[in-house]
Amino acid sequence: MISVEHLSKHYRAVTAVKDVTFTVPNGVITGFLGPNGAGKSTTMRAMLGLDRPTSGIALIDGQPLSGHDRPATAAGAVLDTSWFHPGRTGLAHLKIAAASAGLTSRSARDALSTVGMTSAAHRRVGAYSLGMKQRLGLATAMLGRPRNIILDEPMNGLDPQGMEWMRTYLRSLADQGHAILISSHLLVEMQTLADRLIIIGQGRLLGQWETADLVVAQRRAARISTQDNAYLAATLSSRGVITEGDAEELRVTFDETIPDTVALSRVCKELDILITALGDEPTRLEDLFLDLTSTSSDYTAGDEKQ
Repeated sequence: MISVEHLSKHYRAVTAVKDVTFTVPNGVITGFLGPNGAGKSTTMRAMLGLDRPTSGIALIDGQPLSGHDRPATAAGAVLDTSWFHPGRTGLAHLKIAAASAGLTSRSARDALSTVGMTSAAHRRVGAYSLGMKQRLGLATAMLGRPRNIILDEPMNGLDPQGMEWMRTYLRSLADQGHAILISSHLLVEMQTLADRLIIIGQGRLLGQWETADLVVAQRRAARISTQDNAYLAATLSSRGVITEGDAEELRVTFDETIPDTVALSRVCKELDILITALGDEPTRLEDLFLDLTSTSSDYTAGDEKQ
């Protein structure tokens, strides 16, 4: 398990992270979201002992990563794939990383096999695609078969097959009990993949939720088709409910009058209108993200005076 407790980090006059507290449980994929400059990278670097917090602490299985006898078995991470030397082979990179972590060269070959890169082991990294570099980075993180995994944008550059492989692989790791933290800007992907979501902005924790609970809590509208949409829309509008649509389908915005589909169904029964289709409008994580971070982003479109 990864835990962050009242973590703050100041760089002179700049506060990168301010009093952030959260946990990344075992057996769960946790999405770590926020605008650029929100403090995600600083927080992850503090977890790995790469940045010293101004105050607070980040713990891996109950202690700082540096306190583990074999850190590579406690946590593995991919924060940046640009450090790979283009003239070295993928296997050479992994052997160097394995040696520095006190692991055998066999672990390098095993890690390459795990990410499906055995055939590219002796190819120079300069000839790798972006997706292949992502897999090599993941192989580096998995050298010690760590219990906790921290990944920054692991889906970046992957083709659809690569993304499906990554989803399946990360889910299998979570099912085996690993704690997985993923920072990503791919919100649709995170809504599908992550079990939990943590959102930060301008260095502050904006919230953390179970993804399934968040989707239910953030339902905003229903889609409904009936035998008389015009009558239903007119009735709802007269009661102050916002409706949009046509004879085929209506979008009904939830409010105090119509808080959910049950209430909407009750109105239809009251009006003796036959419902042919009814369901919650799919919740988009992007909408919630934009709402939460609208005042927590350093740069937003249209914020400059002309």
